Amino acid sequence: MEKYKIISTKEWLPIQKILDKGIILLKNNSYIKIIKIIPINYHLKSDLEKEAILNSYKTFLKTCNFDIQIFIQSNKEDLSQHILKIKKQMEKETKNNLLKLSENYIQFIQKMNQQKNSSSKNFYIIIKKSNFSKQESNQENIFQELNEMYFKIKECLSRVGNLSIPLEEKKEILKLFSDIWKKELKRSE
Repeated sequence: MEKYKIISTKEWLPIQKILDKGIILLKNNSYIKIIKIIPINYHLKSDLEKEAILNSYKTFLKTCNFDIQIFIQSNKEDLSQHILKIKKQMEKETKNNLLKLSENYIQFIQKMNQQKNSSSKNFYIIIKKSNFSKQESNQENIFQELNEMYFKIKECLSRVGNLSIPLEEKKEILKLFSDIWKKELKRSE
């Protein structure tokens, strides 16, 4: 019979420490910074605007002469609170036609949610600094370089209309990693 070593989640995660301003030191001595991107709705743009957005995005990709990772997190929408509010309003309602309309609305959104599998998406860009020389290995220099990368991304994406927000709070970063690992665990079940 084989024996398995049980390791804690902390040992398993690649994170060594979350430092100031949301910069993360990984166990392989690389540093990363996570940027949340608030996207524009591309589909609502005119053809001319779409072309300009694509050209700006190409410029963004050419400008990033450093490693980036684009991460998209899909979250299934939980409509239970919305449905609960409607049901509470129904309890106060006395008109039969409005009660029937509310019931139909609840059935409609439940059906649409099942058919389309409603979800929201969060977009992130992860920038990484690794394989640095002795002069660069000063933590302050690494932080400065990661911040310069962030400002370059922010500037390029703002031309497209996207808002870029660095994750700087430890709580935000831990929640993101927690959500990622929860999804991975569900997939493996």
